[in-house]
Amino acid sequence: MNLYELTIGEAHGLLSRKEISAVELTRAVLARITEKDEKIGAYITVTEASALKQAALADERIAGGDMTPLTGIPLAIKDLICTKDIKTTCASAILENFIPPYDAAVMEKLNRAGAVLLGKANMDEFAMGSSTENSGFKITRNPWDPGRVPGGSSGGSAAAVAADLCLGSLGSDTGGSIRQPASHCGVVGMKPTYGRVSRFGLVAFASSLDQIGPLTKTVSDCALMMNAISGYDNRDSTSVPREVPDYTQSLTQGLKEVTIGIPRQYFETDGLDPSVFLAVQKAVKTLQDRGATLVDVSLPHTSYAVAVYYIVAPAEASSNLARYDGVKYGARDKTQSSLLGMYRQTRSKGFGKEVQRRIILGTYALSSGYYEAYYNKASQVRTLIMEDFNTAFKTCDVLLSPVTPSPAFKFGEKREDPLALYLSDIYTISANLAGIPGMSVPCGFSQEGLPVGLQILGPHFNETMLLKVAYNFEQATDFHKAKPVF
Repeated sequence: MNLYELTIGEAHGLLSRKEISAVELTRAVLARITEKDEKIGAYITVTEASALKQAALADERIAGGDMTPLTGIPLAIKDLICTKDIKTTCASAILENFIPPYDAAVMEKLNRAGAVLLGKANMDEFAMGSSTENSGFKITRNPWDPGRVPGGSSGGSAAAVAADLCLGSLGSDTGGSIRQPASHCGVVGMKPTYGRVSRFGLVAFASSLDQIGPLTKTVSDCALMMNAISGYDNRDSTSVPREVPDYTQSLTQGLKEVTIGIPRQYFETDGLDPSVFLAVQKAVKTLQDRGATLVDVSLPHTSYAVAVYYIVAPAEASSNLARYDGVKYGARDKTQSSLLGMYRQTRSKGFGKEVQRRIILGTYALSSGYYEAYYNKASQVRTLIMEDFNTAFKTCDVLLSPVTPSPAFKFGEKREDPLALYLSDIYTISANLAGIPGMSVPCGFSQEGLPVGLQILGPHFNETMLLKVAYNFEQATDFHKAKPVF
């Protein structure tokens, strides 16, 4: 096996036994990036020199007996997570040359763990999109079929893991932006409970929805990364002071006392691809065979989720992106003589089409005369969606559903139809509105040989149960072992 093909757990074992060095491992992955990333486009920035320095420091830590499960592990980080002295662009022209003076909280944790930062992963601009076609710099291709999207907005993070251009990565999930690309690229992806992982240093899209989470090759790797990044942070007012369990401890427990809910609304959606439906149904049967009990549940307000999301998220984006005006930091248009002209041209040139669309939508929803009709009403329906989940989890431990209605689609297929693109998040959005954890685990392939993901949703702060169910499924199948050829 090539070193870049290792899982985090496998690499940790080799490093701890001193069968390989962190520098050797990092060089192998960097060589893989040099060889393959031109075809995939997973990275915006590759930090080769600093990565090798970090790897050398990791080797010193290992030699001194100071080792964590992530020491010396080469990772990719989505380019909206601040990295000190390393460009953080959000894949936008307006932040093309922005270099943060500080690290995000998750980066502080990874640095303390001794992880190696390979570079910053491509994404939809300011995390607005479901295909990574909206990056201000380049598109990212799906390693399983370079003519198809990797999903979004964490498409670069997912593609990097699937193509062995890193051993794991971090993304962010506002409406499915970890789970959807994880499904399309055939990797594991988790959106933790809102408040479980600090958002300090995460460039905001929609502050009440955003959450950082891992993308990995296996469920156990996901648990290791969750151990590293979870925990309270007083710099984030939405961070919850709650004890973090060791997520690896419950993985091997069985499912005999686990009840799985099957939300009927998630299987009655128009446009659900037959191959996705079949793969998820088989996955449900696999978990039942492993000892889980199945029950039918109802989430009656599911049909309103997309409409609610595309009022709440753009409204919050409109507010958050108001800071990019060419005054304090970021790009500035210098052709205008007036202040208002500078504002207008800076934002018109700096933001891409999709970002501008969502700013306009959000500004409209928050404007005088429309706030009560749109944003306030959406907030009320959001509460009903939360109550649906609370009711469902009284009768079951987790919910199972598809992640997306279809496998990865071709480039350009939905770009001129924003509504069709927005509907691709129909199964993932509700979890963000409710703040509950969710994850995607590979569960099959379409007729074209494209990965299909199984979505697992659970109650607030019960990531342990999600990981246990996912691990049991992973142990019963080989889908996570499949590799794309490109």
